[in-house]
Amino acid sequence: MNTNIVPSYKTIGYILVVSTLIVLLSIQKAQKATSDDRDDELKESHLSSVLGEKIEQENVPEVLGEKDEAFKWTNAMLSWQRTSFHFQPQMNWMNDPNGPLFHLGWYHFFYQYGPNSAVWGNITWGHAVSKDLINWFHLPIAMVPDHWFDSEGVWTGSATILPDGQIIMLYTGGAADGAQLQNLAYPLNLSDPLLLEWVKYPGNPVIVPPPGMKDFRDPSTAWLGPDKKWRITIGSLVNNNTGIALVYKTTDFKTFELLDGLLHEIPGTGMWECIDFYPVSLTTKDGLDISAYGPGVKHVLKVSMAVGMEDYYAIGTYDPINDKWTPDDPKADVGIGHRVDDGKFYASKTFYDQKKKRRITWAWIPESDSESSDLLKGWASLQAIPRTVVFDTKTRTNLLQWPVEEVESLRSESYDFGNLKLEPGSVLPLNIGSATQLDIVATFEIDNEALQSTVEASVDYKCSTSGGAGSRGVFGPFGILVLADELFSELTPIYFYISKEPNGNAKTHFCADQSRSSKASDVAKPIYGSDVPVLHDENFLMRILVDHSIVESFAQGGRRVITSRVYPTKAINREAKLFVFNNATGVSVTASVKAWQMSCAEMNPFPPKGNDL
Repeated sequence: MNTNIVPSYKTIGYILVVSTLIVLLSIQKAQKATSDDRDDELKESHLSSVLGEKIEQENVPEVLGEKDEAFKWTNAMLSWQRTSFHFQPQMNWMNDPNGPLFHLGWYHFFYQYGPNSAVWGNITWGHAVSKDLINWFHLPIAMVPDHWFDSEGVWTGSATILPDGQIIMLYTGGAADGAQLQNLAYPLNLSDPLLLEWVKYPGNPVIVPPPGMKDFRDPSTAWLGPDKKWRITIGSLVNNNTGIALVYKTTDFKTFELLDGLLHEIPGTGMWECIDFYPVSLTTKDGLDISAYGPGVKHVLKVSMAVGMEDYYAIGTYDPINDKWTPDDPKADVGIGHRVDDGKFYASKTFYDQKKKRRITWAWIPESDSESSDLLKGWASLQAIPRTVVFDTKTRTNLLQWPVEEVESLRSESYDFGNLKLEPGSVLPLNIGSATQLDIVATFEIDNEALQSTVEASVDYKCSTSGGAGSRGVFGPFGILVLADELFSELTPIYFYISKEPNGNAKTHFCADQSRSSKASDVAKPIYGSDVPVLHDENFLMRILVDHSIVESFAQGGRRVITSRVYPTKAINREAKLFVFNNATGVSVTASVKAWQMSCAEMNPFPPKGNDL
């Protein structure tokens, strides 16, 4: 967990320089279509009038400054921002996911919860249960800061399920003197499927910081080594800027031995927190138990970088004898290579779902608006839709993340738009009614011969500094406009952009442009993204989950993911529209889009005594 907290992400200034105004030319409005003739009523508009010109910006920060003028939000706008199928408490503050697990037929989710306000403080452990990871019951608070070893907060921790079924919960407690202490808790009644009561070990803390170490937090799930001893890793910082992963051994989770060496370290990466360390199979799509190792297995080291609040991962080899982890590619080490998610996404935590033999990750999705807006709403932060995590057997260099299959149970009315021909600089409306709660799957094809024969050197293309979807190239951008109003005064493009290097090789970029997502002045509007591998036999594929103020975008089956927080003022409710576009200058694109309206998930309070869940 980030103990500085939080509201640091809202109090650092940012500068957004817009070089040109969006000039709205005469845009042909699409006529309302019925489900029988919607394909016949697609109308085309030129994108120069929709996306505007290139925005000149250099690494626009994702945070707001104290001098940003407050926008006059209406109750309707603020009410619209609350999601319909993403997990969030009924009110107040939430941040890191904690100790997810499956027990006696129920998925359990614990989380950092501020019970008194929509601003971080008095952190406790919220608790909810679900049968399907989508529909939830909110349970009573699991743990509160009521001992000297956690009086400043029951901070982030992890669950370990032992072979005999015992559940071990290790967490960081903030002490009054500023010490960060590792503590043990366990269920009072293991036969209770809801795990309603938790006991803190009387001998806490079970681990204290090494001498001279201040930042020392977020114990991982434990794994069993070949010597039959359990290991955990804890994040810290040495030499002012070197992130490290310490390793401890234990047999009873009450006494721990600090090993001499480190699991891993990277100079220049700052404080490591919320470390996740887990195995992935090289041969199957099944998840692996936390203690798996050996042939056909790689290990993922995931680190949450406190500076910048970004999650990185790397794939490598774990030596269980010496408790060392080595990245397969040093150039793609943690903090250097792959982001877990290129957008607003932090403190992710996986668990092994023994029910369906899969590894699932959760993550905290912070707000990108002002603290004053959160106080008006009465809540702050979401959790991402839980995602499965597997090794990409095609590229063999990255993970694949994908929404859990259960989210598809919310799909309702579907819309098919096939073989849409998009000439350079065109946009087509997809008439589906309100575009506020959607699951979208889109495929794009371009002329491969034109791609191979055209020379365009765009070596330096980068989503965040590209100028957004208004910046045109021969082979992009092309994609989907979500949360757009009819006049295009607000829109969020999710798109591909293909650049050509001097050697003729093509590189594909996957981007999410929030620069025109809202008329409000007190929300961050970054442009996210990175390059994504597209193999020679693959089309350009994206899936987008739209749920009010959160947009989760997946490229190429989950090789890259971007989570965006957007706060439109006009493109809400029935005014939110969906479009497909091609803003390339030199290539036509054929698109096929399928979209589903999404029903609301159930988020129910804890039932009264006597009621069955």
